[in-house]
Amino acid sequence: MGLFSKKQPAAASFAAPLSAHSKHPFLPLERFSPLTGTDHIGVYRALREAVPVIDAAVLKLIRLTGGFQVTCPRAGDQEALNRFAASVPVGRAQKGLDSFLEQWLDSLLTCGQAAGEIVLSQEPHVQAVLCADVRSVEVCENGDGLSFTLARREADGTLLVPKRQDLLLFGALNPEPEHPYGVSLLRGMPYMANLLLKIFHATGENWDRAGRARYAVICREPGELGDAQERAQDMARQWSQVMQDTGRVRDFVAIGDIDIRSIGADGQILNSETPVRQILEQIIARTGIPPFLLGLNWSSTERMSSQQADILTSEITALRRNVTPVLTTVLHLFQNLRGQPQDAAIDWNPVNLQDEVEEARADLYRANAQKLRGETP
Repeated sequence: MGLFSKKQPAAASFAAPLSAHSKHPFLPLERFSPLTGTDHIGVYRALREAVPVIDAAVLKLIRLTGGFQVTCPRAGDQEALNRFAASVPVGRAQKGLDSFLEQWLDSLLTCGQAAGEIVLSQEPHVQAVLCADVRSVEVCENGDGLSFTLARREADGTLLVPKRQDLLLFGALNPEPEHPYGVSLLRGMPYMANLLLKIFHATGENWDRAGRARYAVICREPGELGDAQERAQDMARQWSQVMQDTGRVRDFVAIGDIDIRSIGADGQILNSETPVRQILEQIIARTGIPPFLLGLNWSSTERMSSQQADILTSEITALRRNVTPVLTTVLHLFQNLRGQPQDAAIDWNPVNLQDEVEEARADLYRANAQKLRGETP
């Protein structure tokens, strides 16, 4: 450009201010750090609400783990035991030990621990079996490595120790040696779930921008600076009226070299299929549930599905071993208050019918093999 060349006037433009950076609404996952004293229980609750597949996995484990009958060697006491197991109040307008087990497993899997209380009437009689909020429960070890005392943390920070410790229930999922509190099934998921939510949130914002078309009106003959500003303002006003009048067709008329483009039409949205699947694989592997039970058709062979079902059966058996002492404690106290021997037991239902069929078929094959060996000289 020469020294005496006329300088072109600056182009005038009018645009809406940039929107603030938005994040997904589950901020506890964004701020979660396993090295600090963050309220893990609140994070795990938010985790189930934020990622539906995690909540579905927990609910499926609860449904598959439940299902039992109470047994007693004396036929005369069996009826009273069955009536108690089916009708004892457990809070939340629910009755029966099956409903209590669902609440217990929900807290055990989500928080890593579960606490409850057996409420007695004046007779005395077992009036109710209730689950407690584990966020207010403190476990105080007695130093012998075998026993502990349960306490409740009040709102003012004081520690209240109930006298009847025999009426309190506590369970921990895979407790670690350094502390009595259990390990949540959702441990290790907050970081992966936060990444998943970022992908979904960014995808939603991209679709909001690209799916709802926005237009850029460009005039390549602005003229003088003052005229350019006036023309830009006039075009912006006229274009706004055209876009707002959605009930009828309205034309936009301008003078000069005008170019109208759709903002974001040429942009490409990143393919999220691969990273989303990699993250979901990490999350589902932590739950121990086969992907096909959650509606994810990653495996197509029946043999692989059968192996995954066997692994799920072992996971459910481990959960049942954890909750059996809690249920038997309630039943034994019920028998003790009635002056009966404490011999009630829990008889768990089979996980599914397919397991029974396979076991029966294996027994048949073994019987046929033994028969053939006996007939062979």
